[in-house]
Amino acid sequence: MNSKSFDYLTHVTEILERVKNTQWESMDACAQKMADAIADKHSVFAFGASHAGILAQELFYRTGGLAVLNAILPSEFMLNTRPVTQTSSMEKLDGYPSVILKHTPIHEGDVLLLHSVSGRNTAAIEMALEARKMGVTTVAITNMEYTSGVTSRHKSGKKLHEVCDFVIDNCGDFEDSSMLLPGMKQKIGPTSSAVGCTIVNMIVIRTVEHLMEKGIEPPIFHSANVDGGEEFNNVLFEKYKDQIHYM
Repeated sequence: MNSKSFDYLTHVTEILERVKNTQWESMDACAQKMADAIADKHSVFAFGASHAGILAQELFYRTGGLAVLNAILPSEFMLNTRPVTQTSSMEKLDGYPSVILKHTPIHEGDVLLLHSVSGRNTAAIEMALEARKMGVTTVAITNMEYTSGVTSRHKSGKKLHEVCDFVIDNCGDFEDSSMLLPGMKQKIGPTSSAVGCTIVNMIVIRTVEHLMEKGIEPPIFHSANVDGGEEFNNVLFEKYKDQIHYM
C-alpha cells in the first residue's frame, strides 16, 4: 500500500534517531539533575500549554513512571476548555504564569520541565524565568527549527530555549507538521507528541539508572489494573508524600 502514513512513520523514526544522536548529552544531564533532586527529597514538575501539556500528563501517575513527577495542568491551558481557542489566548497572557507558579508547591532545588514546541509564547517563558528566580532548575523541550523561525511573544523578547538551564531539541520540522500531500497547502502529521513522549520517557529511564547508581530504590508505579498494584502504589504515596503534590 502506498500511503503518506508510512512516510510519516519513517519520518518520525528518523527524527527519533536524530534525537538519540544529537540530544543525548542534554537528556542525560537533565536526568542527572532530576536524580540529584529526587535523592535530596526535592520534587520534579512538568508544564506545557494546550497540546504541549500532553507530555506533562504522560509523566505523572503513570505505570512505569516515577511517583515524584508532578504535572502542572491549569484548566485554562488544557484542551477541554471551551472555546478551545481560549488556550491560545491564555498562552500569551502576561503575568498569569507567575500566578500559577505562586500557587504551585515548587521550591528551590526542584526541577521544572517546560514543553513548548514553538518556544515563543509567554506561558512557558514567564514560568521558566520565575522558576529560576526561585532556585528551580529549568529544562526546555522545544523545536529549535521552529523557534528559530519565529519571534518571541514575551515582553523580554526571549524564547524558551534562551531562559532555561537545559535545552532539548525535539528535532521536528518548522510548524511541527511534517507531511505535504499533493494539492494541499497545509502540512499534516505533527511529530512533537510522539517524539516528545519518547524523549521524556528516555529521561525517566535515565533518571532511574542514576538513582540506582546512588543506591536509591526508584519510586516506580505499578499498574493499578494488576492484582496488588493499587496497594503497592499506596505505599509509594505515603513514603513520598512530601515530594508528591497531586494527591
